[in-house]
Amino acid sequence: MSFQRQVGFWVTALAVAILALVLLRGILLPFVAGLALAYLLDPLANRFERMGIRRLPATIIILCMFVLLFILVLMVIVPVAANQLAAFVAKLPATVARLQQLAVDHGRPLIERLGGPGAIGDIEGSLGNIMSQGASWFAGFLQSLWSGGQALVGIFSLLVITPVVAFYLLVDWERMVNKVDSWLPRRHLATIRQLAREMDRAIAGFLRGQALVCLILGTFYAVGLSLVGLNFGVLIGLLSGILTFIPYVGSLTGLVLSGGVAIVQFWPDWTWIAATFAVFFVGQFIEGNILSPKLVGDAVGVHPVWLMFALLAFGSLFGFLGLLLAVPIAAAIGVLMRFALRQYMDSPFYDSRRMVLSAEETREIQQVKVIAVTTSPEGGQTTAVEPRQRTDRDE
Repeated sequence: MSFQRQVGFWVTALAVAILALVLLRGILLPFVAGLALAYLLDPLANRFERMGIRRLPATIIILCMFVLLFILVLMVIVPVAANQLAAFVAKLPATVARLQQLAVDHGRPLIERLGGPGAIGDIEGSLGNIMSQGASWFAGFLQSLWSGGQALVGIFSLLVITPVVAFYLLVDWERMVNKVDSWLPRRHLATIRQLAREMDRAIAGFLRGQALVCLILGTFYAVGLSLVGLNFGVLIGLLSGILTFIPYVGSLTGLVLSGGVAIVQFWPDWTWIAATFAVFFVGQFIEGNILSPKLVGDAVGVHPVWLMFALLAFGSLFGFLGLLLAVPIAAAIGVLMRFALRQYMDSPFYDSRRMVLSAEETREIQQVKVIAVTTSPEGGQTTAVEPRQRTDRDE
C-alpha cells in the first residue's frame, strides 16, 4: 500500500470515529465511564492474578469492593455536601453583597481619589448587577442540572450500566489487548507497540496518579476547613479536590471561595481568615513536593496548558463525556506529536545535509560492488559481481 493510500485510510478512519462520537454522544457516557473504570482497576486485577486468584473471581472481588466504597461515600458525604450546597446557593447573594460592602468601605478613599466622588455609586451598581446575574445564573444552572429528566437518566445509566460494562471489560481486558495487537500492521508493529506503551504510561500515570492526588487533597481540604469552622467547608474542600484534576484550577477555586466565605464569616478576626488560607497553602505544599512527584511523576508528558485546553474544548463539545475523553486523547496526541517531532528532526526537512549525504551514498551504492571469488571444480575461478547490500543507514 502506498503512503498516500495509508494516509487516506487513517484520515478516513479518524473521520468515521469523530462522526460516530458526535452522533452517539448521548448514549456513550456509561460505556466510556465503564471503560475508564476497567482501565483504572486493571493493575489491581493483575496483582490479584499474581497472587494466584483467577481473573473472574478477582474481578468480582474488585468491583464489589468498589461498589461498596461508592455506596458508603454516597451515604456519608453526599447528604452533607448536598445540604451545604443548598445553603451556599441560598446565602450566595447575601455573601456577595457583604463582600461588596466590605470592599467599598475599606477602599473608599482610594476609589474616590482615582475615580472622583461619584465612582463609589457607579462601582456599587455595576458590581451589584454582575454579582446578581452571576448568582442567578449559577442557581438556575444547578436547578436545571438536578431537575432535568435527561440528567436523571444519565445518572441512572451511570449507576447501573457502568458497573456492568466495567465488569465485562475487566474480565476480558488481556484478551482484548491481545486481539487488538493481532490487528496491527506487521510492518510497523514495533513502532506502534512503542507508541502504545508511551501512551499507556502517560494516561495511566496521570489518571491513576492524579485521581489519588484529588482524593487525598479533597479529604485534606474538607477536614481542614471543617476544623477551622468555615461555613460550607466540606463542600468547598470536596470541590477543590475534584477540580485539582485540572492543574492549578482546583487550588485557585478553593482559595477564592474559602477566602470570600472566611472574610464574610470571621471579619474582622484575621486569625481564622489566615488559618483558612493556611489550609490551602499547606495543601499546595504537600501536593507540589510530596503527592505529585510520588504519585504522578515527571514522565506523564501532559503539559498543564494543553490539558486545560483539552478539558475545556472536549467538555464544551461533548459535555461530561468529553471530560472523560479529554485526558486520554490529550496524552495520545502528545505522544504522537513527540514522535512526529523526532521523525522530523531525523529527516532532510530539518537538516539539508542529510539529503546531500543520502545522494552521495546512493551514488556509492551504484558504483561499489562486492566481488565474490569462488573456485570452480576445474581449478579455474568464477567471479560473481553483486550490488552492495543496503544497510539501515541507506534506508
